[in-house]
This record gives sequence, C-alpha cells and structure tokens, in this order.
Amino acid sequence: MKAIICETYGPPEKVVRITEVPTPSPKDHEILIKVHATTVNDYDWSIVRGKPYIYRIFFGLFKPKHGLGMELSGTVSALGAKATKFTIGDAVMGDTADFGFGTFAEYICINEKAVVQKPQALSFEVAAAIPHASCLALQALRDLGKIKEGQKILINGGGGGVGTIGLQIAKLYNCEVTGVDSQEKLAMMTSLGYDHVLDYKKVNFTKAGELYDLILDCRSNKASLSYLKALNPTGRYVSIGGKPLNLIGLLLWGKLVPLFSSKRLKILALKSNIGLDYICDLLAQQKIRCQIDGPYPLEDAGRLLQYFGDAKHKGKIVMTTNS
Repeated sequence: MKAIICETYGPPEKVVRITEVPTPSPKDHEILIKVHATTVNDYDWSIVRGKPYIYRIFFGLFKPKHGLGMELSGTVSALGAKATKFTIGDAVMGDTADFGFGTFAEYICINEKAVVQKPQALSFEVAAAIPHASCLALQALRDLGKIKEGQKILINGGGGGVGTIGLQIAKLYNCEVTGVDSQEKLAMMTSLGYDHVLDYKKVNFTKAGELYDLILDCRSNKASLSYLKALNPTGRYVSIGGKPLNLIGLLLWGKLVPLFSSKRLKILALKSNIGLDYICDLLAQQKIRCQIDGPYPLEDAGRLLQYFGDAKHKGKIVMTTNS
C-alpha cells in the first residue's frame, strides 16, 4: 500500500515522501480501515519539523517515531479477533489521536474505539474534515466557554478549520462574531457569515478597545494577561493550542486570575470525538457546513504541510487516497 513517511526532521517538501509499505493486519481489538480521506493538522506540521523542540520528547529526539495523520474517513476492510463494534464494509470516521497516528496512508490498523460510524448523509471528504476541528470548536465554545445567546465573540484564527466551524456554532446562538486572520482569508470569512473581520497584521485585537464575552483562540500568540484587556468583566478566554511557553503562561495565569477578577483564562483539553454526533446532525440538517480546502491527492502531502504551516489554507485541508 501507499503511505506518506517522514524519516527525519526538516522542511516538509524535502523530508516527506510517499512510498510502498506492507498493508498491516489488525490485532485483537483493532480494525483495518481503507482510508478514503484524511486531513492536515497542527500535529503534522509540528512532527515533520520537530518544532517546537520540546515536542521531540514525545515525537522522537532525533527523528519522528510516529506516523503522520490523525483524522480519517474510510471503510472497514478487516476485523481483529476480538473487534465487535463494526462489520466489514462499514463506513467510519474519527480523530484517532487517542489511539495512534498514521492516517496518511491507504490503510491503517487502529483500535476500533478510535472511530465512529459515518452518517450516510456525509461525504467521505466532509467526514474526514470535521472530527478534530469541530470537536475543538464545540468543546471550546459550548463546554468550556459556556456560550450564551446573543454574546459578542471573537475567534482568533477564524479562517481555519476550527474557526470556520466555530463561527457557525456561535451563529446558532445568534452571537455577533468577529474573526481574526490574514488579509487573504477575510473575503472567505465574510462570505461564511462573520459580522466583522480583522487582519491580524493590521489590528491587535487585545489593544483595539473592543470587549468580548468569549474569545476562542486558535493561535494563542500573545502575552497571557493581554487577553484580559479584550474581555468583558465576566468574559471567558479559551485557547485550543499554541506555542508551549504561551500555554504554560496561560495555565499559570488561569489559576491566578480568579483571585482578583471574574474573567477567566482557560485551555481546552480535547476529548476526541466527543460531540461529533451532534456536529454530524447539524451537517446532515444543513444547519452548518464544512469549509474544505481541497480535496488534494495524498501524494501532495509535503506541499500541503508547508501550505498549512504558512497559514494559507482556507478551512480544512483534505487529502484523498483515490484508492
């Protein structure tokens, strides 16, 4: 089978390549999935480059020890001896990160708990694009952010996979939503329904004087306390990721801020695939839609990883195996 591999750290277009590897066989509680579509995530960008360097403690000190890819849609091709959740031919989807990586391939063996049934109403491309980003957006806004009707919300990184879904979830609550991203994405963001869009190169939202009830941050690239200046007196800030030092700062200040303020600084610890059934229902009912960048062939993985790293993608980058 074809698979994307990365045997050393470096620029994606130089170190990522496609090759032939043996098709794996499922262990007891595993299923073999024929991958139809997969996506690019921040994990992939980080593991290929080995940066930030602290990640190498987990990824491998001198070369990556994990495969690329953590999201998929596909069909079940074989069952392990003790796998009972699915039958051969079932269409499945999911964020596999809790159980393993390696979805940049034509086939993958993974624990059957890593995926869920794919609704018939969803295409394989959409089914691959939503598990990670939509669950991040939903858990950040609804579960940690405690979103309420008619709030004023800002999404930093509003033009990516999380931001485009987050906007639409916020609109279900009739919120006024501001999106922050690069100039190249602003027109697309406006067409999706953002009430206001900001070019991050021209406007620092923490210094613009506007106050928000809830901030969803996909970047977390500013000093922790600066976010307090952009929150209403009881406002909440939720980060879904960023540079390690920034996240450490947020973690520490998140404990201290409640001692002197009603504002809150939170970091989301994602629960993979939790809430995915709700998102699938919204998509099936056409209450939200998935913004896909692609689909592209799996062979383009190196170029697409760099494209992701340059933050030029609009929505979620999807690759198909065409197998």
